[in-house]
Amino acid sequence: MARYNDSVCKLCRREGLKLFLKGDRCYTEKCAIERRAYAPGQHGQARSKSSEYGTQLREKQKVKRLYGLLESQFRLSFKKADQTKGVTGENLLLGLESRLDNMVYRFGFANSRSEARQLVRHGHFLVNGRKVNIPSYLCRPGDAVEVKEKSRSVARIAQAVEAVERRGLPAWLELDKQAFKGTVKNFPERADLTMPVNEQLIVELYSK
Repeated sequence: MARYNDSVCKLCRREGLKLFLKGDRCYTEKCAIERRAYAPGQHGQARSKSSEYGTQLREKQKVKRLYGLLESQFRLSFKKADQTKGVTGENLLLGLESRLDNMVYRFGFANSRSEARQLVRHGHFLVNGRKVNIPSYLCRPGDAVEVKEKSRSVARIAQAVEAVERRGLPAWLELDKQAFKGTVKNFPERADLTMPVNEQLIVELYSK
């Protein structure tokens, strides 16, 4: 499968901001952005002129890499957002936030979205009491996501839950750490998503 296998820190440096792709490391001084806040490669520190298309492309790449999707997956997410009532850009972000792998990460059951995706595929989570191993499964308000009882002793999950306070829990989610269970209270508003993203640029890119 066409999966990125190089250093993910290069992706953060290319986009010029922390995408939190390496879990705890991103919160320390070892973070690549803290040490080398410029694009990777021989010409990373050179000044570059960006066209309108280039700016739109960078915004799309930023969001795609933030949520860890392939190009085909991201394009499908955009297509669904475009076919849904409302503002397309906001629908896109809401759809990405509603993915099960993102919810697992947001609840603090994993240190990164890539780790969350792997844990979901391995069947460590229940949604409303039923096992779901599809990372792209869309959660809805009222859904309860919990770690299977047999999986609560998995070191990666236990360590991630202990560190959840450092990352913070979004206001639209509710977590019971003792029960390894999180509940989706409601869908977030656009103002609740504090990521430095201009989704309108993505809409303009795909509208060409």
